[in-house]
Amino acid sequence: MKISVEHSTVYRYASAVRLEPQTFRLRPRMTNTQRLTAFEIQISPTPTGSTECLDQDGNLALNAWFDAFTTEMSVVNRFTVELLRENPFDYVIIGESLSLPLWYREPLNWALSPYRDTSHVGESVQQYAKAAAAGQRNALTFLSGLSRQIYGTFRQIIRPQGAPWQSFQTLSQMEGSCRDLAVLFCDSCRVMGIAARFVSGYECSSAGRSDSWMHAWAEVYLPGVGWRGYDPSRGIAVTTRHVAVAAAFDYDLASPISGLYTGASESQMDAWIRMTVDALSL
Repeated sequence: MKISVEHSTVYRYASAVRLEPQTFRLRPRMTNTQRLTAFEIQISPTPTGSTECLDQDGNLALNAWFDAFTTEMSVVNRFTVELLRENPFDYVIIGESLSLPLWYREPLNWALSPYRDTSHVGESVQQYAKAAAAGQRNALTFLSGLSRQIYGTFRQIIRPQGAPWQSFQTLSQMEGSCRDLAVLFCDSCRVMGIAARFVSGYECSSAGRSDSWMHAWAEVYLPGVGWRGYDPSRGIAVTTRHVAVAAAFDYDLASPISGLYTGASESQMDAWIRMTVDALSL
């Protein structure tokens, strides 16, 4: 499977503002599941300077800074990716327990502690996760079942802008966008001891549509296997239909574009995505 994407994001300000340093996480990652074959990014106004870095989760981020006032910031990124993982269950776990609640050996358990933190998870979500795990002792069974359950019981809505809702809010309303459902899935996994993180990226099913948006899902860390994706918006384990760009234990650290500006002005964001899939690779 090969996918090509052109993604435009424009921020317009009611009056001139000074852009503070901005972070762009728009370059798809290079892993054993996807191969980036082409990438370019155009930023206007042209940054005074920029530097690329690996962040805390191994995402390749571009940090840029500016020295002029502007009424608009435009970002266009284009890329082509080959998607390689056709079987989401191409592993055998040997010598590790998958019993719930899941536990990891040290020092891995310590390293994964931010992804297993439940201090922010409301009581309603804790009860929801435990109910979803009722009668199940195997983590893999729980993960597949939870993904299907969220997909089958929550109404999916589109919210082009705004941070994800907290998981208790999504649960109480029984609806949410893909990023809201991803947060609920992550928090439910953490209740059961499973390390989970938020993922932003693109989904191949948006190809050819005029209303395409970026997508969000979750990854969980399986002992002896590593990070594996689950998409509660589709009720599936992730294979060759998803292009992962950035992942983090908190959605804000996986945000495609983040930064501040100085000046008393309102802002508006407009975005569009053009996506094509190589028909020969289907």
